[in-house]
Amino acid sequence: MRPIATSIHTQPQSTARIMMIRPVQFGFNTETAESNEFQQRDFDHSNSEETQTKAREEFDLMISQLLLTGLDLHIFDDTDDVYRPDAVFSNNWISFHQSGKVVLYPMMAKNRRAERRPDIIEALKKDFLVEEIIDLTHFEKEGKFLEGTGSMVLDRRYKIAYACLSPRTHPEVLEAFGDALGYEIVTFSASDENDKAIYHTNVLMCVGDIFAVVCLEAIKNPDERQQVRTMLEETNKYIIEISLEQVHQFAGNMLMVRNLKGDKFLMMSTQAYEALTETQHKILSDYARIIHTDLSIIETNGGGSARCMMTEIHLPLR
Repeated sequence: MRPIATSIHTQPQSTARIMMIRPVQFGFNTETAESNEFQQRDFDHSNSEETQTKAREEFDLMISQLLLTGLDLHIFDDTDDVYRPDAVFSNNWISFHQSGKVVLYPMMAKNRRAERRPDIIEALKKDFLVEEIIDLTHFEKEGKFLEGTGSMVLDRRYKIAYACLSPRTHPEVLEAFGDALGYEIVTFSASDENDKAIYHTNVLMCVGDIFAVVCLEAIKNPDERQQVRTMLEETNKYIIEISLEQVHQFAGNMLMVRNLKGDKFLMMSTQAYEALTETQHKILSDYARIIHTDLSIIETNGGGSARCMMTEIHLPLR
């Protein structure tokens, strides 16, 4: 284990450049439902065309709000040649880093593996420098998975990856990521009220530049809970705790971004915003301007929210 660095790195925590995928065949994915308690099985999935239309409307409304902030958005349309019901959650299959490295991730659901699109990487190369592609997808053959910045919440300043272990987040793949990118890995177990493993770390945790939103209640092991708290405190984060009830309303699934002028924003869904208390609103507003949008169809069917839809581009510009 490498010692945790306690000095601020040059790597910024947030970026103004975001990649997003506009959904074309969005819908309830039966292949992911077993490990994702956030997908609602009792929801009416009979009208897939209506679901797709509403999801597209939610996506486009979110885009309009993000554009008003001055973010540099790189938006790609999904295609209808292959069935990709979760394509809107692009942060699971790829991540972009300031070093010029791009990481491709092993996905648990077979029908999600088609989300990995080389054409998108080639398109981004027109504006950004890609020095190396680190392909971790070979772990799929061994039944070992790591679903990008869903499985991990990255503190890019201090090069720490927080990860709750689950069927979608395997320690061996985490180690491979850490070795390739120079990240310290902080693993823990997290579960809901019924002791069901929480499928992705980014539904219970958000790391900003000088703050962190986290559901410590979900980390049942007291030693692991204290380890996470200590790591956050040692890296100068003000901790805002949320409850398991708030996690179920996607209050942990938020992302801090900044526009090209350096203004900071905290993006989340309306459901997440309404789940937060007035005190939490006030504290978070001291760090960034809160932006929220209705994502109820995407959240209900897909089991993911605003943060899952935003893939940060930290690559150097050409």
